[in-house]
Amino acid sequence: MFRLKGDFQTLDTYSPLLFDLGARGLEERPGEVWAYFPQRIELPLPGEWVELPDTDWLEAWRRDLKPVVAGPFVVVAPWHSWTGQEKRIVLEPGMAFGTGHHETTRMALEALAQRVEPETRVLDLGTGSGILAIAAAMLGAEAVGVDVDPAVIPLARANAAANRVNPQFLTGSLGAAEGPFDLVVANLYAELHVHLAPQYPSAFGLCGVLILTGILLQREGLVREALEAQGFGLLERRQEGEWICLTYAKKG
Repeated sequence: MFRLKGDFQTLDTYSPLLFDLGARGLEERPGEVWAYFPQRIELPLPGEWVELPDTDWLEAWRRDLKPVVAGPFVVVAPWHSWTGQEKRIVLEPGMAFGTGHHETTRMALEALAQRVEPETRVLDLGTGSGILAIAAAMLGAEAVGVDVDPAVIPLARANAAANRVNPQFLTGSLGAAEGPFDLVVANLYAELHVHLAPQYPSAFGLCGVLILTGILLQREGLVREALEAQGFGLLERRQEGEWICLTYAKKG
């Protein structure tokens, strides 16, 4: 098992590479990710190899992975059973970041559920697994997911099909999808939110809602300053551990 250390955006960047190099599964942990390989290989990444006991680690990982409840949703793997009333989002874990097990994804799902209404136009910026676009579509929204990594788009489409919804998924960033949108949700990281702040208003018409997460507590001030400089007003702040989710309104 290879233990990769770094912050969330670093892990998000390296996850497709780890799978390309033969990882059989990824497990997010505070400040690091565990990548499971059948044998040791040379990796150009910051981390260390750790030998696991002689056991079926993949079965152990599947057994220990639990469903995640987030607002009206529950995120489950294909082998999970669930009898609650929550809307089931079925995802194959590990193939892209955004499986509901990270605080940022859970907070984004909860914030979405409060703001999305039927026929709302929703943009999921940095869609990854597609989970947020899928959730929005389950709530009746017209959802679009975009990501600069073309490798995640087929996975997002497969996840949507497994959940019997049909968001549109495109390669690219804010300019890839035709607006205006009523709501934009972006699970990125603080510095990228700051970089995109001048572009966020262009995604909306006269008004709209912007949900931003992937923000570490110590970098929250950078994001708030950048968004307020663009005329956005803070509607809600969520915090789970060291992670922040901010919901803004674009004032018309």
